Amino acid sequence: MNHSKPSSRVGGSGVSVASVLLHLLPAVLLFALFAGVGILHVTSRVLVVDMGYRLSKAESEERALTRENDRLKLELATLKNPARLEKLAREKLGMAMPAGPLVIALQPELPGNKRPARVEAREARTVRVAERGSSH
Repeated sequence: MNHSKPSSRVGGSGVSVASVLLHLLPAVLLFALFAGVGILHVTSRVLVVDMGYRLSKAESEERALTRENDRLKLELATLKNPARLEKLAREKLGMAMPAGPLVIALQPELPGNKRPARVEAREARTVRVAERGSSH
């Protein structure tokens, strides 16, 4: 009698489980390769779409900041308008343009020449001197 191992044969046709697995191995490896490539492709597409959304958001933010910058430049130009500043000086600070003889033109300071720290007007009775930056 011929006794053979019943676990290594399938159905009595003489085909072992190991030989079936050996024949299926290339197909399984090919399937795994395609699955890996598919996963990488989908991952890369998701990253590209995500980056597109981020780029769109950044461009939108850039446009909003540009509009805000333009608005602030216009506001600055309005605030620096000489007519507005003159009106504020007159109305809020009580200032007025000096009369003609009270205006003194100073010569530009040359490197070797020093001028006095304070220049007095000829008629000092109506001249008020304001000093910048003094915190006394």
